[in-house]
Amino acid sequence: MKKVVAFKILSVLALILATTSCKKSSSSKNSSRATGWQINSREGGFQYNTNFQEQETSPGLVFVEGGTFTKGRVQDDVMHDWNNSPNQQHVQSFYMDETEVTNAMYMEYLDWIKRVYPPSDDNFRAIYNGALPDTLVWRNRLGFNEVMTENYLRHPGYGEYPVVGVSWIQAVEFANWRSDRVNEYNLERAGYLKRDSKITDVNAESNFNTDTYINAPTLTYGGNEEIINNERRSRRNVRVDAEGNESNIYATRETGIISPKYRLPTETEWEYAALGLSEIRSYNLYRGRKKYPWDGQYTRAGKRKVRGDQLANFKQGKGDYGGIAGWSDDGADITNKVKSYDPNDHGLYDMAGNVAEWVADVYRPIIDDGFNDFNYYRGNVYTKNALNEDGTVKVVTPQDIIYDTLPNGKLIARDLPGEIVQVPVDENETYLRTNFDKSDEINFRDGDKRSSRYFESFNDNDDNEFEDGSDNKKSATGKMYNSPKHKVSRDSSGNVIREYDKANTRTSLINDEVRVYKGGSWKDREYWLDPAQRRYFPQDMATDYIGFRCAMSRVGSKSKERGKRKN
Repeated sequence: MKKVVAFKILSVLALILATTSCKKSSSSKNSSRATGWQINSREGGFQYNTNFQEQETSPGLVFVEGGTFTKGRVQDDVMHDWNNSPNQQHVQSFYMDETEVTNAMYMEYLDWIKRVYPPSDDNFRAIYNGALPDTLVWRNRLGFNEVMTENYLRHPGYGEYPVVGVSWIQAVEFANWRSDRVNEYNLERAGYLKRDSKITDVNAESNFNTDTYINAPTLTYGGNEEIINNERRSRRNVRVDAEGNESNIYATRETGIISPKYRLPTETEWEYAALGLSEIRSYNLYRGRKKYPWDGQYTRAGKRKVRGDQLANFKQGKGDYGGIAGWSDDGADITNKVKSYDPNDHGLYDMAGNVAEWVADVYRPIIDDGFNDFNYYRGNVYTKNALNEDGTVKVVTPQDIIYDTLPNGKLIARDLPGEIVQVPVDENETYLRTNFDKSDEINFRDGDKRSSRYFESFNDNDDNEFEDGSDNKKSATGKMYNSPKHKVSRDSSGNVIREYDKANTRTSLINDEVRVYKGGSWKDREYWLDPAQRRYFPQDMATDYIGFRCAMSRVGSKSKERGKRKN
């Protein structure tokens, strides 16, 4: 009996100690180490998510732990362009789409645009048309491919096949749309937005944009209070001070609910993710080299169960896109269903073959690793939010949509309703800075005339001539990227006027509007399956062999296994 009483007393004491410890821990967690003040007080004050553990993996993504690798190490150069050289780079951890963006995924995007910006409305027709993939890319003067032209995008038989006919610009717009839809859903789940408003209340004048919500939440959904300040607001979120004033009504970055944006991966990220080097890592070294996303020097499987099967979808020889009927080498003649082949060591599918993929970078034949070897990327154009005269952010309305005419004559919306107008950064952000000095840094140290020691700004003209007509021999040596400059305009009736550049002095196709694409495709030979290989294509054009996948930056820790020994 005494033992039972003693055990009960010990149990009560243990419970009291545990409760006290938890209270102390919680109190310590919500107490500022800077001031000693309480964080997340019910009476107001500083609000911060002290319980945040780790970034939630957003839909479709897998985690890629960052590290160091040798970028641009190709096995051979049959093209003889030598546009790559091995250089050591470090990549921060990030997330990448498990597969290429599929037709079904892109069709969901088109469906949303059609509902919100009906193409039957003259004001919005160009928005929908600007997002449509170019299905005519399948046509060939000496080939019968109309079945793909008519069916590949929309038929459910191709639903899980990678989308093609999408330009780099369209891929970026898809990523922006996807960011907004995912964050919209995150806020709805957390109780900050009215349930199902993303479907029942959305239209051209009332929709969600992540940047607008962060900077001016009351302007989201056109300022509809029923959606953004609804009865579903969690009591845990809202704080009321002694005077009855509410705070913490809207989610901020401090809540951890709003995720980073989907985007195209940089060339460095894509190459690192494709290689999957953890497969050959031993302690702090890579043992050997990898030519493909899988281990080994061959495109066929060596495992006994699937020995001889192709590990990717590519063109194996002249007139051989898939193999002999009944004994197919790779199971496809054009693209193939995603996940048809084994993933690499990061869990990523089709990082070689199927379709080549757009990456974010502007193409240049040189990689300036001497200036930067951390998260290398060429293509930075820094902008900031445009402000109205009263200091509020300027949000696009359906009447303010501005369309750009692309070099191919197509129209594309520069900003959609609900988004904040962006303007280039100016001296207010660049004055006396050492890390950047202007808005557009695409041409920084890229070998063009401005990078040449012969460059003089007063001699900077398009035709390499002085004002008096004499040849500018001095600065001409630095002018590398003098690509054709076609002009597209519209007359008073809206008809497109196309003027082709017929100059015979052009020596390059490289300019600020060509983007890198990586990985081999169903239409390429084995040579292009090497993740280090790189090619370029105009950002406003599309093909039947280039698709894309999205990436997302990682915030917080580099590894998901903090404190765990690697070996």
